[in-house]
Amino acid sequence: MTAIDQMLNAHPKDLGINQALLAECITACLECSGVCTACADACLSEDMVAELTACISTNLNCADICATTARVLSRQTRVDADVTRAIVEACRIACASCASECEQHQEMHDHCRICAESCRRCEQACTALLESLG
Repeated sequence: MTAIDQMLNAHPKDLGINQALLAECITACLECSGVCTACADACLSEDMVAELTACISTNLNCADICATTARVLSRQTRVDADVTRAIVEACRIACASCASECEQHQEMHDHCRICAESCRRCEQACTALLESLG
């Protein structure tokens, strides 16, 4: 059991949401944010950095959206269902976009492959959470 699982279980309020899917989504968002930030940094160190500007920009946008999504999902005291759905959907879209961009470079740059895989995991976690929200 992760610390995120423990924290959600320790919440004094009935969260009214599938806690396993919520914890999985928060965890995936946090991982993806860090991986996307690291991928952008690695892209900046490549000799062909000028050819990676779209990748860097997409990485940084995805990192910020994932981090924000994790923070919003971690606050369960007063949930606005519309905001929750919107931010998780935005995260899903950002992850799909970033994965697609990184997949274009994954044969040449291992960091892009790792990033694409993390983005796909986060995209799937967001999709599963959205489906559970109805």
